[in-house]
Amino acid sequence: IQTDAMASSGLFFKDGKKRIDYILVYKKSSLQVEKRSTFEKNLRAEGLMLEREPAVTNSDIMFVKIHCPWETLCKYAERMNIRMPFRKKCYYTDWRSKTMGSLQRNMRELKSWLPRNPMKLDKEALPDLEETDCYTAPFSRARIHHFTINNKDSFFSNSTRSRIVHHMLQRTKYEDGKSKMGINRLLNNGTYEAAFPPHEGSHKSRHPIKTHGAQNHRHLLYERWARWGMWYKYQPLDLIRRYFGEKIGLYFAWLGWYTGMLIPAALVGLFVFLYGLFTMDSSQVSKEICEANETIMCPMCERNCTLQKLNESCIYAKVTHLFDNGGTVFFAIFMAIWATVFLEFWKRRRAVLTYDWDLIDWEDEEEELRPQFEAKYSQVERVNPITGKPEPFQPFPDKLSRLMVSVSGIFFMISLVLTAVFAVVVYRLVAMEQFASFKWYFIKKYWQFATSGTGVCINFMIIMSLNVVYEKVAYLLTDLEHPRTESEWENSFALKMFLFQFVNLNSSIFYIAFFLGRFAGRPGKYNKLFNRWRLEEVSNPVLCSCEISMSKKETAVGHELCPNWWSRRKMKRRGQLMEHKISLPQWEKDWNLQPMNLHGLMDEYLEMVLQFGFTTIFVAAFPLAPLLALLNNIIEIRLDAYKFVTQWRRPMPARATDIGIWYGILEGIGVLAVITNAFVIAITSDYIPRFVYAYKYGPCTDQGYRQEKCLKGYVNSSLSVFDLSELGMGYSGYCRYRDYRAPPWSSAPYEFTLQFWHVLAARLAFIIVFEHLVFGIKSFIAYLIPDMPKDLCDRMRREKYLVQEMMYEAELEHLQRERKKNGKQYHHEWP
Repeated sequence: IQTDAMASSGLFFKDGKKRIDYILVYKKSSLQVEKRSTFEKNLRAEGLMLEREPAVTNSDIMFVKIHCPWETLCKYAERMNIRMPFRKKCYYTDWRSKTMGSLQRNMRELKSWLPRNPMKLDKEALPDLEETDCYTAPFSRARIHHFTINNKDSFFSNSTRSRIVHHMLQRTKYEDGKSKMGINRLLNNGTYEAAFPPHEGSHKSRHPIKTHGAQNHRHLLYERWARWGMWYKYQPLDLIRRYFGEKIGLYFAWLGWYTGMLIPAALVGLFVFLYGLFTMDSSQVSKEICEANETIMCPMCERNCTLQKLNESCIYAKVTHLFDNGGTVFFAIFMAIWATVFLEFWKRRRAVLTYDWDLIDWEDEEEELRPQFEAKYSQVERVNPITGKPEPFQPFPDKLSRLMVSVSGIFFMISLVLTAVFAVVVYRLVAMEQFASFKWYFIKKYWQFATSGTGVCINFMIIMSLNVVYEKVAYLLTDLEHPRTESEWENSFALKMFLFQFVNLNSSIFYIAFFLGRFAGRPGKYNKLFNRWRLEEVSNPVLCSCEISMSKKETAVGHELCPNWWSRRKMKRRGQLMEHKISLPQWEKDWNLQPMNLHGLMDEYLEMVLQFGFTTIFVAAFPLAPLLALLNNIIEIRLDAYKFVTQWRRPMPARATDIGIWYGILEGIGVLAVITNAFVIAITSDYIPRFVYAYKYGPCTDQGYRQEKCLKGYVNSSLSVFDLSELGMGYSGYCRYRDYRAPPWSSAPYEFTLQFWHVLAARLAFIIVFEHLVFGIKSFIAYLIPDMPKDLCDRMRREKYLVQEMMYEAELEHLQRERKKNGKQYHHEWP
């Protein structure tokens, strides 16, 4: 590429030599001229070079291009302890390398006979990122001769250069005073409109990448990662990390790991669903319900209700068998173990990535205080135990009182959600009577489906409406707490958003699973809400599981598929609007892009963590949840990649060693999933009553369990008898209802039978055994799987030893060269 072409591309100063490392944007009409001039003067004093350039499309916008020279880069790389490569890695001793060499040759020959993995990217399609295959050490100007410097312009990568400049921007003063410094404060007070590192050029090229190669890393990321045609390929994590930084690289590594782990869960869930599909017609329970032509069910409403036969709920019985069959318990245990294996192996995967990305010994530097915190508590100071400098301090009584107000606000919002759920319950009670006595026969016949369907739609609208309110409330409560640093603010905000969204999305499912039909009473003595509306009951023995599945599907669609569709639509339209701006310089193209979300990856993590909850909680009622999550994530990876590469300004390449507070939330969801699935199987599902009947009351009592044959007569056993004449509605004869109560002609009519207590005892025993068994297996698996692979531990210890040896040898060689050059004597010691 020619110098003038590079200069015109917007990546260099006007001289075509100085690379642009950062961009500042301000309005000429801004009144903060003095602060800006002082800030820029101090930046030049620190060693940065600045160049102004007016915008092409807006006469009020001015761009400040920043270049960091070699000497300044070296000085701050040393201050920031940035690790740089100095020699190729060598993991083994000579004898072991020879053995491993022959073994590797044999393995390569064996692999050459096998078909190539289509999910792997071609090696020639990606650049050789040398620093991932080199030993690294904290950069030192005194030992600069140790490091491999083939080219000063490329020794520090673009992301490292941007990180160094950002570090300087955060610590440069714009006024006299302890707290009058940092680009963040200048952005908040309107001195600058934006500050961002530039993209490395366009993400598109006129020429095919296969014949002409990639123009830059952004173009390569688009072609090999962000395009929809790459949906089945592994992600180029090293390239993502190099371009966007370790924090974003870890997010995509976690998302890719989660998506890959969903494959076995989706296959097992699909198998359980297909098992239910193929055994739907042969199920003994479904057969008995569909053949019950003479069984009359008790009326489901107080007035204008006709008596229905049990076989009219045949469709419900068959559909629910898809989600409530013999594989339910196995799948619930499998998913609980899967969640543990997923988290434990992610720890190992994270350890490998942090080693490859030189994050093992990296510790987050002391964060600067938030301006709002300083302004609020500037009158009270104490010495920071880490920096040794006085700083504003929040007294404990003030902190406790603000925390209590924030917690009260959280409980108020949760109670608001529960109130909305209660309103939906009241609607269902009112609609139940109206649909059951509807004049249109079709609605009257399928009144349960009409009630559930309309209730789900209303709940969906409530969920989407409250989502708008939650973010504003979470902002307000978090600001009220006055967190000390930005990371504390983000963690507090993320936890609130998770709690709000989790309760909002799952409260209706909890109602259907654990409360629907549990307190309805019995015919002739029904419980009523406000002494007006009869509590809803479940006429079909397995209808609850079907309703949970409907509610989960509605929630998943509302939370995942709709936002993704809308995001894709917005991006497509924005991409069309940006086509006419190709001739603009790169810094102005970047200015026209959307800035990254204010809180970074919080929205992306929140969406995936909530989806993890959908995948594990209540999975016993909906085994297809992992499959839907897998399909969504395949789209999500490329959608997020497309946003980062083409639609957003390049974010500041931040460092991180883990996914932060989200790991603890994932572990909490895993524990809750075990408890919830135990209660779903024991209380909501029909598994335990069938089990008790087969072993205690069925035809196989003395012969052992023989699958469906042992459930013969189960439906009749699970239905109690009621005298219709007691209703006073002009009916005569007997009807059946779902319960274990004595018949009206017994000595104690309508009292619970012995079978009821057997079922109750079995349910409680199942919950205890299931939870202890699964938690025991989870703990055992977590114990068996170490957080760090053994070979990685050996490599780290070996590398630490070799680094010390090579640094010492390199220093001796340097001293010997200096002695020969100058003819002076040097002691063999470190300078």
